[in-house]
Amino acid sequence: MRFVLAIVCFVLAALSIGLGIAQRTVFALPKETSASVELDTSAKVTVIDGETLNAFPRSQTVAISGARTIFAAYGRTTDVNAWIGDVSRNDITMTEEGKFVSKLTSGSGDDLPSPEGSDLWYLDYTKETALRITINVPEDVSLIIMSDGVAAAPSRVSVTWPLDNSTPWAIPLVVGGAIVLLLGLALLFWAVSHLRSARGPRRKSQKMPKLPRQPRYKPSRVRPKAIEGRPSKKAIEAPRGRRSSRTSMIAVLPVVLVGSLVLGGCSTDFLAANSPQPPPVAVASPEAADAEVTEAPAVTKPQANRIIARISAITAEADTDRDAAVAATRLAGPALDLRLANYKMRKADKTIKALSAIPAGPVELTLPQQNNDWPRTVFAIVQNDVDEEGQKFYVAVVMIQDDARSQYKVHYAITLEPGAVIPKVASAEVGTNRLSDDIGLLTIAPSDLAMAYSDVLMKDTESENYDLFEAEGDTLRVAVGLAAKKTAQKKLPSTAKLIYESALGNGQTVTLTTNDNGALVAVNLNEIETVKAVEAGAAVNAPKTVKSLLGKSLSTKGIKATYGDQLLFYVPPATEEGGKIVLLGYSQGLIAASELK
Repeated sequence: MRFVLAIVCFVLAALSIGLGIAQRTVFALPKETSASVELDTSAKVTVIDGETLNAFPRSQTVAISGARTIFAAYGRTTDVNAWIGDVSRNDITMTEEGKFVSKLTSGSGDDLPSPEGSDLWYLDYTKETALRITINVPEDVSLIIMSDGVAAAPSRVSVTWPLDNSTPWAIPLVVGGAIVLLLGLALLFWAVSHLRSARGPRRKSQKMPKLPRQPRYKPSRVRPKAIEGRPSKKAIEAPRGRRSSRTSMIAVLPVVLVGSLVLGGCSTDFLAANSPQPPPVAVASPEAADAEVTEAPAVTKPQANRIIARISAITAEADTDRDAAVAATRLAGPALDLRLANYKMRKADKTIKALSAIPAGPVELTLPQQNNDWPRTVFAIVQNDVDEEGQKFYVAVVMIQDDARSQYKVHYAITLEPGAVIPKVASAEVGTNRLSDDIGLLTIAPSDLAMAYSDVLMKDTESENYDLFEAEGDTLRVAVGLAAKKTAQKKLPSTAKLIYESALGNGQTVTLTTNDNGALVAVNLNEIETVKAVEAGAAVNAPKTVKSLLGKSLSTKGIKATYGDQLLFYVPPATEEGGKIVLLGYSQGLIAASELK
């Protein structure tokens, strides 16, 4: 039997080790699979959708060639389609056999901008002659392939996917086979050893039988008979010994079994009736699930970081060269007006300083709008600088993208108050909603916010809107409020008169919701200072900044200077009792100057 077991172990060991080695050699799967296609159309764009890219799991390695300049980028499928518009395109898909096919979709348009550096792309690549990239994109992301936007798209495209050819059972099979082999060897050695020891003499010398012992005599005791009707001591005592305990266990076992069966039959109903029940779980219906579907955020956090870095670099270049055209590629609205005026002033007077640069990062907060369409809005807070005492300064930027082919432009670049506290907002992965200017769910409608605050600056406690705003921490009220205005008027000579006015600026009112149903509101307010001569023949002196824009230092007619205020407020919901509007930050500067007629 030992020889048989040893042979069985040897056979099992051979099979196990052989199968383990075969998994790494004969039965090994390929490391990767690929598909390719040759394009022969004049279309300028080729698209591979996310479903095709995810035909196999894990990452995708894309190789592109067949053009002098090769560009590739990936972004949300909806964004890619919106950027292409009605232009002829090649769509690459995969057949059931695992082969690439290309379908040409003709379009009515043929005009395409340069795709390089578009804010829509998550990442983009440009290279001469050939390009090879490795990506890992989800199914709602597509890859766009182009040349320079003028020539036809590259003609050769291939995608390679790595395959999982790991053999997790190879080593265990080899190790297990080795163990079984050792066991077989041990059985073989044991069998041989036993066989050798069994060859000796088998007869043994017999011993004489021993005589049996004589039984001892024990006198018997006569026990008294039990009294009738009274049990004897023997009857009362429990049976002893192994057999008696077995008898008692056998007697008790049916009772226990019957009791268990009875209790088992009624336990389910009893527990169901008496045990506390968990609360019912609400299951959302398909209609309810569809109602809760929200639009995707305009940008991802890494995407926003790249956009802000690009804006910072371009505006820094424009500030250095005082180039209005370059600045206009990344600035708009109040932010552009303030910088263009600064360029004019610096050109006329070299002593005037440039505005603070828009920092490149780090980006402390990203709040994109939930929007699959355009225009799209993104709010972000960027760290600007650190003073000698280690205090950090921050700039809040409001960026707007008008359409799919446009870049994000900064409409507001607002320096936050030193002690400003930003209310809790949604994460960048979720995004927020942009509300209409006349929404009635806040303490004040966003369209009325700028002029209401202007009234406070003009009248202070006499304003009917004074109680709506938080006075503590409002440094702009100290700098240009009623007290500052009266001081400036007193400094003028008796031959001149200073008049203050205010009006809405040309900037958009941007309202983004916060987690407490309040809103972050960015508004543009213009404060107008008019200085007139009150005596005949008197002249009005212009300050240095006004002079640089006006082109003259004296005027007998009068001077009108317009200062643009970029204001960021937190407006609480209308349901919050006693909630006050808080000025979170502002940027102010001269944007226009003219002589009265």
